[in-house]
Amino acid sequence: MSYIDRLIESAESVGNVTCMGLDPQLETLPGEGGTREKLNAYFDELFHRMRLEGVSPAAFKPNIGYYSALDNPREEDFSGSLALVDVLEMLETFFPGIPVILDSKRGDIARSSLNYAIEAFDRWQTDAVTVSPYMGTDSVSPFGYEGKGVYILNRTSNPGGKIIQNIVTRNEEGEEPLYIAVSRTIAMWAREHTGFGAVVGATNMAELKDIASYFASCGLAVPMLIPGVGSQGGSAPDVMEAMRSVGYDVRLSRINSSSGLTHPWKKAPAPEDWLEICLENLKKLNSETGI
Repeated sequence: MSYIDRLIESAESVGNVTCMGLDPQLETLPGEGGTREKLNAYFDELFHRMRLEGVSPAAFKPNIGYYSALDNPREEDFSGSLALVDVLEMLETFFPGIPVILDSKRGDIARSSLNYAIEAFDRWQTDAVTVSPYMGTDSVSPFGYEGKGVYILNRTSNPGGKIIQNIVTRNEEGEEPLYIAVSRTIAMWAREHTGFGAVVGATNMAELKDIASYFASCGLAVPMLIPGVGSQGGSAPDVMEAMRSVGYDVRLSRINSSSGLTHPWKKAPAPEDWLEICLENLKKLNSETGI
């Protein structure tokens, strides 16, 4: 099955295009114990409750840095990475068929990129990965595994992204912002490999609409991973309306929220009703991203 087919099938099976970011901040979470034990217990309880109530997003997105930062390799402590192993195995058990995107933002010269692709797809065995386009085709193409997704940074949700991504470039047809030039390159790669798509932030609605319109006009299935809703200020209903207004197939999108779904209280201690808060926020986002 192609990655595009997996996106469409999972969106239709759960009725939404929510992506649940799994970026834990250990000090904010309830419970006690060591790194692996605490994360394992937290996600096990959360996923059990989600499964019990029939609440599922259409994708999950762990950011590898939140786990590897909990390792202490010089002391032979890999508890953060082992916790990520536990999380991935829980996702396979509780939410079979739901894509998992490894947010690692890799990108290097060809052999190094191949190593990063092996890391994401062969070692972590995830369904998709985030990649930087800065070094061009020979840096991105090693991620073109059959049946896997590749989300390329296009117009990101962070405020500082505009410093580079909105630079005005010139081509034969005139001037355009760099993010549109990157969109054209992503579309070129998507013609060569099904599953190549774009990271486009929900905090820049005009740019998101421009990019969605361009992809819709290409006659290609170009997936979009859309971070920035919730605490970063983006609005899921606005994103859905923008995509629909330009004819973009919303089933190819995944609208991500991370801390807003896993620890919206931000700072310790976690409230006693933490589980209900997480479930209600997820239900709300699922409703806002309903297809």
